[in-house]
Order: sequence, then C-alpha cells, then structure tokens
Amino acid sequence: AHYWMWTEFGDDPVSFTFCQGQYIKNVTVHDQVDHTDAPILFNVNRDPGEKYVISNKSPEYKSAMAIIDPIVKDHKAKLEPGEPSLNYCDAAVQNWAPPGCEDLNYCLSGPESKPKLCVWNH
Repeated sequence: AHYWMWTEFGDDPVSFTFCQGQYIKNVTVHDQVDHTDAPILFNVNRDPGEKYVISNKSPEYKSAMAIIDPIVKDHKAKLEPGEPSLNYCDAAVQNWAPPGCEDLNYCLSGPESKPKLCVWNH
C-alpha cells in the first residue's frame, strides 16, 4: 500500500517518464501526494510493475487494507522521533566531475561548498 506517492519528472508527466509506458494518472506524480485516507494498492503477485490500481471500493482492497492498516498504525504509534543524518544540502556535491573527466578535458567545476540545513517535508 502506498500512503504517499511521488515520482520526479518534468512538467509533462505523460511525455516524460523514466520508464516508457509507466505513467499512471494520479499515481506517478511530480509532487508528493498524500493518500493516507485511501492508500494506493496494487497486487504485486499479479501486477509486479504496479500498473493497475486496485479500486478502494473492491472487496480485495478492503480485505488487504484490513490487514495492512492496523500494522501501519501500530508502527506509527511506536516511532520515536530522530534527527535526520542526511538533512544538509550542498550544491558543490551535485557538479559533474566523475573520475576520468580530466582525461576527456571535460570536467565541470563545481561551486564552493556551502552546506546548509535542508527542510524535507515528509
């Protein structure tokens, strides 16, 4: 069950997808979408590519969510807040200069490293 959906792509999700033919309306989306009220469910035994959403009105959905929801609620109740270890952003680490680029004379110089705290709204 997917309680949140997010796939990174450009402005037009239909013409720009990482996997050809994998666009699913309201599922493969650019922004994070909260589906906690009605999680997106697939049957990965029947549909390993997760292309066919199971309707939240179907008996299969209701039966699966009757098992999944209590497990998720129990997990959330037992979570202890922690401090993220990867909550820094630094444009210097995003430059293109892989090993061997000097041999090609094609290394892009990166900006000065200025790490700053990032906010990840998850």
